[in-house]
Amino acid sequence: MSGGLAALLDDVAALARLAAASVDDVGTAAGRASAKAAGVIVDDAAVTPRYVRGLDPRRELSVIGRIAKGSLRNKLLFILPALLLLSQFLPWLLTPLLMLGGAYLCFEGAEKLWEKVRGGSHDEAPRTQEGPGAEDAVVSSAVRTDFILSAEIMVIALNEVAAEPLLSRAIILAVVGIAITALVYGVVALIVRMDDIGMSLAERSSRLARRIGRGLVKAMPKVMTTLATVGVVAMLWVGGHILLIGTDELGWHALYAFVHHIEPANGAAAWLVNTAASALLGLVVGAVVVALWHVIDARRQPHVS
Repeated sequence: MSGGLAALLDDVAALARLAAASVDDVGTAAGRASAKAAGVIVDDAAVTPRYVRGLDPRRELSVIGRIAKGSLRNKLLFILPALLLLSQFLPWLLTPLLMLGGAYLCFEGAEKLWEKVRGGSHDEAPRTQEGPGAEDAVVSSAVRTDFILSAEIMVIALNEVAAEPLLSRAIILAVVGIAITALVYGVVALIVRMDDIGMSLAERSSRLARRIGRGLVKAMPKVMTTLATVGVVAMLWVGGHILLIGTDELGWHALYAFVHHIEPANGAAAWLVNTAASALLGLVVGAVVVALWHVIDARRQPHVS
């Protein structure tokens, strides 16, 4: 009896170790997949605060919470099932789909650069921020924009774990979706409320608190500008890298071979060269797409005689 009990305990311990290893594998894969989507994450965090600009400050966190729920619904109820079906039955479509998303990232980055050059912005928040339906309009617009960014995040994540079994893929993508949503909108909430935190500290009796508060208020415009710039660079880099790897996987090896040839032997230097080449490719592809889009958009506009 004692031998049977010992064997049973050994089996339970083995199962526990196996489960722990599986959890570690899922966590590692989810972390790897999330890191690949960094460019889109930064852009998402940079864009979203604009949607609550002009709203009642007391309602900002509530609106961000509603947008976060919509983002999570996008990822888990619509994008995740569609990508799992695609990866299970049409896996050969993943690379072209990923490259299409990469081209979109290049377009977004190049378009934002173009907007900086000519002035203005193509992703400003809607200006219908007064009246009973204002919050609903803001949330709806933000969630629609989020759908595109969320789809790209999930496709990038899926490409990292495409070789995993179906159940593992589903769990990993769900973990990535939840974690990234919490991260992005947690950061957005902090950014949006940073001015208020700074003002509150600036009114304290402590000289140090007042100094920190004034520093926060003064720094926030610079933080937002820096975040937006990093987002643009990250989109060009990630989008270009996706295209670089995708062309090689589809059999067009020349471009990837050239970049690999000019990379130094040093690991850090090789990464910098690869990153610069990817960003340059992203900028070129993005500029071409932006030019084509503007030509098409100009032709669609009614001609005034």
